[in-house]
Amino acid sequence: MEGTDPVNKKLAAALSGGAVLALALTGCSGDNTNEKLDAWAKQVCDAVQPQAKKIAAANTAIQKQTSDNSAPTDVQKTDAQAFQDMSDAYKAIGAAVSSAGAPTVDNGEKKQQDAVKELNAISAQYASLKKQVDELDTKNQAKFADGLKDIATELSKLSKTGSDALKNLEEGDVGKAMAKQETCKSASASASPAQTAS
Repeated sequence: MEGTDPVNKKLAAALSGGAVLALALTGCSGDNTNEKLDAWAKQVCDAVQPQAKKIAAANTAIQKQTSDNSAPTDVQKTDAQAFQDMSDAYKAIGAAVSSAGAPTVDNGEKKQQDAVKELNAISAQYASLKKQVDELDTKNQAKFADGLKDIATELSKLSKTGSDALKNLEEGDVGKAMAKQETCKSASASASPAQTAS
């Protein structure tokens, strides 16, 4: 089992970076009196909260497997489910941003559309990782470790890219409106333990 353990730790560390993307939607502190924008932020934040919890739970599941030094079949099952959950969560966040419509700010429609496109792309990437995990050879320890290493590398890349449109969406007044929403604050809190992976 020692062959997969350090690789799996790498996987957990890379995965914790991915959770940051969901939190890009939690905005930054400030004040705003735009009622339409506040209503938009509440709709998005209310939808993001359960998805942020799902992403945090997926992180926790993978990290638990790394600390348990589990059998390859258990690692495969847990990781595949975690990636599926993350794919579903990002797709749901994308749908929430889409159904909320464009925020009432300059270039709001373009910012919204770019963010939705980005969230759907992230969802597709996690779905692809899930497929890769499903195809790993759990009977061959060395091949399994190599496969996990490749997945960890891709995951690391995914965690470093892909949140530009989200950051763009939450700039200025949108971020201020979102920061006032209790559900965005709790979404941030629920996913924060995922940042502790080493």
